[in-house]
Amino acid sequence: MLPGRFAKRCFCTATAFSDPRPWLFVGLGNPGDKFMGTRHNVGFEMIDAFAKSQGIQMDSVHCKSIFGKGFVNGAPVFLAKPQTYMNLSGESSGPLAAYYKLPLNRVLVFHDDKDLPCGVLRLHPKGHHGSHNGLKSVIYHFHGNSEFPRLRIGIGRPPGQMDPKAFVLQKFNARARERIDAALEEGVDALTQVLSKGLTESARSFNTEQKYKHIRLQTMPV
Repeated sequence: MLPGRFAKRCFCTATAFSDPRPWLFVGLGNPGDKFMGTRHNVGFEMIDAFAKSQGIQMDSVHCKSIFGKGFVNGAPVFLAKPQTYMNLSGESSGPLAAYYKLPLNRVLVFHDDKDLPCGVLRLHPKGHHGSHNGLKSVIYHFHGNSEFPRLRIGIGRPPGQMDPKAFVLQKFNARARERIDAALEEGVDALTQVLSKGLTESARSFNTEQKYKHIRLQTMPV
């Protein structure tokens, strides 16, 4: 039975995928209509796409996030979109992981990534923040522990000398939007596999597919 009261913080790392504890999926982004459809908000979009595909209602507020919960192939899953603004995302994700007593390898964070071509995805079991302020905040509120999985969502690099901060707050053009919409569908499929097969097996096959997509798209402008 899932705990219903605030639990003692537990920022450990589990070693098996067979335990019955749920997954927490956290999509990073900025709240408010003016940020909808911007590059920095693709984490929110992935949460929404996954929730819609599984019939999960994002209709409550929990630990400073828009929150939903459900079961996918028998696996319990929590979905969260922190409403703290990107740079303070850890103020939501840290308390959520602690509330449900989740080891960090059951917390999967979705975020935009300028180091991948637009529409290319990667699943990783852990990593660094890569100068992403949302990830910096998440790691800080996990007490410096970066050993949590993440779904990287490629948005490409800013053109020319464009300020990266301005770039991530822009909306996608039509061609880029098509790539992101396709990526959202691919991400939903990958996340469903994570819930049924575990991260390691799912990431192996998924990243191989995305590697070839990366090669195909990296020289194609958007």
